[in-house]
Order: sequence, then C-alpha cells, then structure tokens
Amino acid sequence: MSSQVVAATVHPVCWYERSGTGADRAEWIDSGKAASYLSTTHSQQTLDEYKARFPNYESYADDTEGRWYIPFCDPRYMADGDERDFGEVMADYYADNAPVYVPAGQAAPEPVIDGATLAQAAWDAVTIPTATIGYNPMVGDVGATIVGMDTWVWATGDTPKEVTVTATAGATTATITATAKWLTLQPKDGTAKCTGFGIPWTEENDAKGTNCKIIFNRSSAHFKDSVTPVDVKVNYAITYTATDGATGTMDTHTTSTTTTIPVAEIQTIIVQPTDEP
Repeated sequence: MSSQVVAATVHPVCWYERSGTGADRAEWIDSGKAASYLSTTHSQQTLDEYKARFPNYESYADDTEGRWYIPFCDPRYMADGDERDFGEVMADYYADNAPVYVPAGQAAPEPVIDGATLAQAAWDAVTIPTATIGYNPMVGDVGATIVGMDTWVWATGDTPKEVTVTATAGATTATITATAKWLTLQPKDGTAKCTGFGIPWTEENDAKGTNCKIIFNRSSAHFKDSVTPVDVKVNYAITYTATDGATGTMDTHTTSTTTTIPVAEIQTIIVQPTDEP
C-alpha cells in the first residue's frame, strides 16, 4: 500500500454569501416586497416560512452596518466526476444552513467543504505511478524468455496495489482509497493470464506456482530491437469516506504503459536413429 500527500485548491459548492444589512432585510420583509417576490416566483414558501429563515430580523431593523449572510450554491464548482445531483446538494445545504446575521466587526461564516467535493478535488491531484514488471526465465546476455514456456510476470518497484489519500479542509477530512486486484497484460504474439500482481520467481516459489504469466508463441526476431511489446495496465476502483458522513465511489482509474521483453526460440535437431556402428 502507498500513500501520497497532495496539495489541491478546493472551492466549496455551497457557502455563505454576503447579503444586505439588517435594515435592508427588515425593510424588504415589512414593506411587502418579500411577499410580492414569493408570489411572482411561484414559490411554495409562505411569508411566515420566509420570515422564519431570518430569525429575529426585527431586532436588526435599525442596523445599517451588520450584514446577513445567506446560503448560496453554484453548480460550476461541482468537481469533475462528481455524480451527485446538484439540486439535491443545494436542497440539503439550504435545509441545514439558515441565513446568519453577523454584526459589524465580527467574522463572516467560514465556507465548509463537503466531504464529496473534498474527496474529488484531492483525488484529481493524485498521480499513481504506472506499473513496472519483472519476468522469468531470463536466458543469455539479453535476458530472453522462451517461446512456448510459462513466463512468470510480477509487479515491481513502485507499482501500488492500494493507494490511500487523506485530505482535510476545515473540520472536514476525506479519505480516498484506490484498490487494484491484478495486472492486465496484453503481449504481442502471446497470451497472458493474471489473477493477481504476480509472484517473483524463485526456486522455492516455482513449486507453488504463480498467478500471473505469459506464454509467447513467437520469438522477437521480427520486432524492432528484437524485443516483444507488452502492454501493462492496472485498474483501480476508487471509494471515499468523509467525516461529514459522505461516502461514495468514483470512476475507475487506469494506469497504462508498454514495456518490452526479449523472446527467444529454442531450436531443436532431430537425429534419425541408425543401425550403423
């Protein structure tokens, strides 16, 4: 398993927007403008319900310096790959966050990055290294494997089976986990079968067998530099959890590269039996 520390700029999907003064809001409600607005927009919200969203608004009617801050959401800040419905995100935020009155000189409400947005932004900043592989047999100076034989293949170096990323913004922490089950190999002139990340070949492991191998059916002689190309991919399933209760999945992530393996062919000579001494 590997982990990464990443830096990402995250804009909240929803936040508190600075609005009018206490005097402005009281005048808007008490003058009848709010009622007219609700009727014009065919809102299902009643005037009493609207007033309830601005608790004690009357007590700020003479305040021309303090400000109301109202919840606001913008779909432009939904992260790429975020499969949530923006309407539902906005409705949930409005339901949980009423307008807040902030007297002059006091701090405005801090924006809150929800867990799903934080997770997606953090994942977008992650780079998973492409897979590298080892193989056996390795015959001769060029380290060639042999046509028709089981060629063991295994992941080497920085090839991760699992990647975890933790991101924190304010009070919210998101943990993203990327998990892969096996290598996907596609050799030219051969067939591959992998149900895991392979097992390094040793004499001891040879008796146990491997979960990743290639059988080449032709030598590399006809390829440039006499090596056979092998496409190597790893597919990662992505899940996340967050301290605000958000959980979910993201689109599968695939790393892809092409490596080469020299493949040789063993020539055999059939000797005809003879009765000659």
